[in-house]
Amino acid sequence: MKKYICETCGYVYDPAIGDPENGVAPGTSFEDIPDDWVCPLCGVGKEEFYEEE
Repeated sequence: MKKYICETCGYVYDPAIGDPENGVAPGTSFEDIPDDWVCPLCGVGKEEFYEEE
């Protein structure tokens, strides 16, 4: 699964790790994260993330 990077702060969402502290289990692809999820570091929405190349 691909990683996604926050344009604002550089946080990397890694599907292998997920974001368990905010209700996203390990193994959850970025596309499957709820639309209301926000970056755990800076609070921006999913629309501010881009796919890592």
